[in-house]
Formats: sequence, C-alpha cells, structure tokens
Amino acid sequence: MTITATVADVHRMTPDVKQFRLVADDHRFEFDPGQHTTVHFEVDGEADARPYTAINEPGTNQLVLTIKRYDDGTGSVYMHDRTPGDEIEIEPVEGNLYVRDLDRDAVFVATGTGITPLYPMVKQYARAGTGTATLVFGERDQEHLIFRESLDQLRAGAEQLSVKYVLSDAADDRAWDGRTGHVQDHLPESLDLEDVADADCYLCGVPEMVVETEELLADAGADEDRIFTEGWEADAAGED
Repeated sequence: MTITATVADVHRMTPDVKQFRLVADDHRFEFDPGQHTTVHFEVDGEADARPYTAINEPGTNQLVLTIKRYDDGTGSVYMHDRTPGDEIEIEPVEGNLYVRDLDRDAVFVATGTGITPLYPMVKQYARAGTGTATLVFGERDQEHLIFRESLDQLRAGAEQLSVKYVLSDAADDRAWDGRTGHVQDHLPESLDLEDVADADCYLCGVPEMVVETEELLADAGADEDRIFTEGWEADAAGED
C-alpha cells in the first residue's frame, strides 16, 4: 500500500542536504521516532524505491524527511528535484530503529545522514528518558553537521544527555578544536565502556563504522541483543 503525499515545502539545511515536509490528506502517520517511510519513484521508466526517516513527531498527517543528495544516487536525486506542490508515493512508516526502553541508559552512534533516525530518537530520550544517553556523531566538517544547533539545544536542556562530534576532514580547520578522525576511534574516550553492558546501543551510518562499532561494543561487554541497527550493514560492509 502506498500513500499519496504532497510536498508542502522544501528547506536547504547544508550544501547537499534538503528537508522536505510532506502532507498526506486523510492519513494519520503513527510510528516510533527513528522509523522510516519508503519513497516510490521511477528511473528511466523502471520502478524503484528508497527509505527515508521521518524526523517529526508522529500522530499527524505530515512527514518531514531530511535527505542528502548523492550525484550517483537515484532516490536522493529524485527527491532533490521535487518542489512544493509535487505529489509523491510513500509507504506507511516502519523500521528497526526506535528506542526500546526509555528507562535504560542509551548509546547512539551515527555518521553522516545516519543521524537522521537517531536525531528523533535522541529528542525522544531527552524528553522522556530516565537514564543517561550519549550521542557520538561523525561528519566530514562543520558545514555538513546537520541538526547541530538542535542537538546543542537538546544537550543544554537535558542533563542526562551528552553529545560529542567527530570530524573526519577538520585537520586544517582552525575553528575546530574538537575530535578529528573516525567515530569508532573515539568511542573508548567518548563512552564509559564499563557501563555499556547496561545500555541499549543504536547505530546508523557508514556500514564499516556500524560493523566495527558493533564489535567494539560487544568486546566491551554490551549485550549483542541490545545493539540495534537497520540490519543490512554487515552485508554492505562485506562488498568488494
């Protein structure tokens, strides 16, 4: 089943990321923060589809999608060509990434647009979580750190939340005095690994990062059944 939604407005967030507000008349989207819809489209006459996370609150007739454009992509190029008034076909919201237990400590690790499912989950935890939560978010540079202002505001207003950024291409950025390199290299210093056995861990981003982080957390004592990903990353990381 697909739902017809209208592009209500489009907002550019970074040089290659746009945010789309979709409205579906006569439909109410119910989902858990972190889950995704699937956008259907055609490429050269062939049907195709791609998943994108809803970052807004559930319970309305709207979805807000944050999408990075990849020049060699299909779904992202299609979406970045959409303008207000366009109609698109989408599926109900579902997916494996959502907060399992707001009473357990939580670890969130993201790279790039992997932040899109974790961002609404972090918002939910900051509002209703009873434990402590840490987000470690890796990007190329400051210009591409989507949601940074919102995350900083969340961190300032929630004592139980810690947000840490890692930039991979910031070695020559004199305005950046934070962590540089790869996210997984900074996890031992960014997380209290002695406590991960009692935490739920949510990972999303570059497949290699997800796989390496799963292994690091498991080695530190995290329950493998409490490490949550979308589930396809191991196969992608194994591709030549």
